[in-house]
Amino acid sequence: MTLFAFIYSLHTLAALVWVGGMFFAWMVLRPAAVKALEGPARLKLWLEVFPRFFLWVWMAVLILPTSGVGLIHLRFNGFETAPRYVQIMMGLYLVMTALFIRIQALQLPELRKAVLAEDWPTGAATLGGIRRLVGINLMVGLVLVAIAAARPTF
Repeated sequence: MTLFAFIYSLHTLAALVWVGGMFFAWMVLRPAAVKALEGPARLKLWLEVFPRFFLWVWMAVLILPTSGVGLIHLRFNGFETAPRYVQIMMGLYLVMTALFIRIQALQLPELRKAVLAEDWPTGAATLGGIRRLVGINLMVGLVLVAIAAARPTF
């Protein structure tokens, strides 16, 4: 395996974990939780799910720019000669990371506080805000993946 293939594989796997995890949470876990669990139990479930998933997202947040810079240098000999789609992908990564940090730093503590206080209406409202931001992040991530897939030779 070449160095490029290894770094590209690592980069792709990190993106898969992040975007695929959001897709699973949005399209599979959330509907099942709504159907199977009452409000308080659903809030407690998400309070357990988010930290576990966010550990993996943090790894992706670190791996993606590191591997991305490596790929840019191996494929394009630096940022100056990288095509526009690579710059767009970098910008979308920054948007996704900002949304993730907002959820992690601001909304997750608010959800934790509401659940521990058994303030179910506040917890539900907070979870709704998290759901909206995850939905936006999922859409951005899917656009990013579509851009990457349209350029299979990187």
